[in-house]
Amino acid sequence: MTTNPLLVEELRGVSRAMVRSLGFMGGDFAGTDLPPSAVHALIEIERGHATARDLGQRLRLEKSSVSRMLAKLVASGDVVVSAAETDGRLRQLSLSEAGQRRVAAIHAFARAQVTGAMGRLAPGQDRTVLEGMRLYAAALEPGSSQEAAAGIDIRTGYESGLIARITQMHALFYTRESGFGQRFESVVARGLADFCERLQHPGNAIWSAHQGDRCVGSVAIDGQDLAPGIAHLRWFIVDDGLRGAGVGRRLLEAALAFADAQGFEETQLWTFSGLTAARRLYETHGFRCVEEWTGDQWGKTVQEQRFVRRRP
Repeated sequence: MTTNPLLVEELRGVSRAMVRSLGFMGGDFAGTDLPPSAVHALIEIERGHATARDLGQRLRLEKSSVSRMLAKLVASGDVVVSAAETDGRLRQLSLSEAGQRRVAAIHAFARAQVTGAMGRLAPGQDRTVLEGMRLYAAALEPGSSQEAAAGIDIRTGYESGLIARITQMHALFYTRESGFGQRFESVVARGLADFCERLQHPGNAIWSAHQGDRCVGSVAIDGQDLAPGIAHLRWFIVDDGLRGAGVGRRLLEAALAFADAQGFEETQLWTFSGLTAARRLYETHGFRCVEEWTGDQWGKTVQEQRFVRRRP
């Protein structure tokens, strides 16, 4: 794709403005007296199972830079170094109580900063910002998501742990994106468990995307849930790190090919407004939004939508 030179310069200008506003040029960063690399290191250590080598890879820092940074964090009392359980030669990093308090303050500062910025946007623009930043961040790492997606295996049928993993992906994504909570997670788990009991029916099938042994996506066709001749596309989800890499497209195409082969005259799905990337994918594959209404079945009021795709 040819990019407009004026757009390139505008993006560069916006990027510089963001860097300055976030404090990367000096002064307080994330409400601390730490440099950005140290703040990012503390957050990565909080995630668990981090070594100095892990930090170098995640933060793209040289070994010497990581060593100097960690020495300062240990000296300040924020980080504790111990022998890794699996390999005594490796040094496992963890946060001290003081480090945990510091990271909690960093999170609070950052959340307030983002909340304040989002509050100055018009309704609906927050999702536009999120989607744009997510796409741009992925594009700045050419080949990363595509290379990861190249190793994805699409499997059909139930596998041990599938119900829990698909439920987890839905719960984490929709809690973050839409504020859904326990009610939504329970509905997903119950519905999926019931469906897996019906997989022997010839009109029902489930597909899961796997990266090694880890499930990173799913979709299902439920041929019994709606009226005769109508397939219900359900539990379509892709893990965070692989969105935009083609995994969702492969899952969706497998499900629709099955629905067509089984002779379903149409396939329907239910979703809600604001999921721009998903809607674009649906419409690319022949779905059209035919109905919208305000609903609160997930514990929060949203603009629900029904999409329909006729068999070609």
